[in-house]
Amino acid sequence: MKRIKIWLSNFTLVQQFLSIVIFTAAFLLFFSFTYLSRNIDTFVNSQMYAFMHRAQNEYLETRSLDNESNILLFVYSVESDRYLNAIPSEYVQILSNIDPDPEGGYIDSNFAYGNSSIVYSIISFDEDYRLIAIVKNNFREEFKNALTSGVINVTFYVTVGLFALILLWVMSLIRPLDAIIGYINKIKNGEKATLTLNRYDEIGKVGEALVSMNQELSEQQHIRDEMIQNISHDLKTPIATIKSYSESIKDGIYPYDTLEKSVDVIIENATRLEKKVYSLITYNKMGYLVDSNENILNLEMAPVIQKAILSASMIRNDVVIETDLDESVYFHGDEEPWRVVIENLLDNALRYAKTKIVINLKENLLEIFNDGETMDKDRLDKLFKPYEKGNNGKFGLGLSIVKKVTETYGYTVTGENMNDGVVFRIYTTKKMKKMPKKRKKKKDIIET
Repeated sequence: MKRIKIWLSNFTLVQQFLSIVIFTAAFLLFFSFTYLSRNIDTFVNSQMYAFMHRAQNEYLETRSLDNESNILLFVYSVESDRYLNAIPSEYVQILSNIDPDPEGGYIDSNFAYGNSSIVYSIISFDEDYRLIAIVKNNFREEFKNALTSGVINVTFYVTVGLFALILLWVMSLIRPLDAIIGYINKIKNGEKATLTLNRYDEIGKVGEALVSMNQELSEQQHIRDEMIQNISHDLKTPIATIKSYSESIKDGIYPYDTLEKSVDVIIENATRLEKKVYSLITYNKMGYLVDSNENILNLEMAPVIQKAILSASMIRNDVVIETDLDESVYFHGDEEPWRVVIENLLDNALRYAKTKIVINLKENLLEIFNDGETMDKDRLDKLFKPYEKGNNGKFGLGLSIVKKVTETYGYTVTGENMNDGVVFRIYTTKKMKKMPKKRKKKKDIIET
């Protein structure tokens, strides 16, 4: 069976269809000459016996012999051992092959006679007499031929009709598939292409998926090109500043009043450059993150969150960070990726918050809220996509890293507008093994 599949897989759909037609035709021929022929003989004989029984019953009712029909009747007297009616010469030899007085007084049977099959029936009546019925040779053959021809014709026309329908179906598959292949080839060659199938089956869904994928890839390519230009510009500015200030200092010139202030500018731009490079490296690194220990809650989250808060607390001193952390909560995963996630969400919150950030940690749930401006729908739809810009033009690599880490560890991250701000939620519905130890809930406020 495997070899047949491999053999067929090398053919086009039309060739596969023709192969199936040939195989089916060969099977039907074999079926017709073996099974069907044998069963038709059986059916024909059963019908002949039915005809003979009816003729015998009519004779017993009327006692009138009518040998002009397709059934010949002969009355045999056991006592006198002779036939009481005239026997056509061609049936003398046939009757000699029949025992007119079988045990039980009644029998249906047949035997081969030359190229024909002779069927007969014997019934006893009036104790001493036997009524023998024989089907005329030509009637049985004509009946069989007509039946065989009818069965073969019906089988042929039904088969041809089915094959015609299958061919139409195959052709209806080939056309859209050819259109899909042409569409893919045009895209591969960088040409503009359109694909309209007007189908709602799996092929139509594949076509829609290809068009959607092409649109998405085109959009992503545009975003990447734009991002590369912006990254180049962002990297070029601090590099140019560092280079020019360094050269000026080397020449004994202090661009920013004093040596100390000029060096501070160099350090500030180096820090900016470091952050941009770190974001790109982190994003690439998280793409290779692997979960090696599934479904075990092994990481105590409250300390990780507190460390991230301490690291971010110096960014803005006008924002209050409120926390409600359940210290008995464990998440699944490694500490470093989760710390990156929380730091990125905190950095995002600090960028947009007006007065406060609220962090809630409960079983299987982490929420980080900021009271900044809400996001428009288009921004929400593309929130976690890489290379997307934020509201202030910064690149959304941080949130893309968040999504990669959370999905790797079996969690879901969402962003949602609230009445007074924006909240990011990280949660999971997967069943995981919990840590047995429980701790009391701690609530505190950290002001920065």
